[in-house]
Amino acid sequence: MHDLFDDLPSPDVDWLPDWLESAAANNLLTRVIDEVAWQQDSMGTPGGRIPLPRLTAWQGEPDAVYIYSGIRNVPQPWTPAVAELRAAAESASHARFNSVLLNRYRSGADSMGWHADREPELGPQPVIASVSLGVARTFDLRHNRSGTMRSYRLKGGSLLVMRGDTQAEWRHRVPKEPKVSGERINLTFRWVTPRR
Repeated sequence: MHDLFDDLPSPDVDWLPDWLESAAANNLLTRVIDEVAWQQDSMGTPGGRIPLPRLTAWQGEPDAVYIYSGIRNVPQPWTPAVAELRAAAESASHARFNSVLLNRYRSGADSMGWHADREPELGPQPVIASVSLGVARTFDLRHNRSGTMRSYRLKGGSLLVMRGDTQAEWRHRVPKEPKVSGERINLTFRWVTPRR
């Protein structure tokens, strides 16, 4: 029998909700919060520059400079906990990463709007490994043409790997969730080709 959902697009993702054991994930959350130099970036809007609704950091190899939303991210050196997660994410996703964007959602009031990671330095089919630590938050993917939505509840210790045409054909977000209390750290490991 034909399933009506067979023809709906699906993103090219691997989702491992229990990638890390709970105790290990909690330990890494504390270490990452303490080790990382967090900052409050701002982005340009028609009404002027406004603060991003989250804290961020960028780590990686010295030449892995990454520009998005008008923000030029010069990498800080790898900290020990982030380097451990990088090695584990590389093994699980069978990819190499030279950088990571860290987002710190301080509560459900912090968020990330709809976007795709399509900057030229990521290449046409980037592999992006997304590690979650802390409280669970919703992660939505929306197909550009059909509007089909896929939602994931990313809890502490989960790994979601986006690959193939996911960035070209889908947008993603972390919506506000006012009832959520507690922090979430998201690390999105990627390979940035240095700009010439």
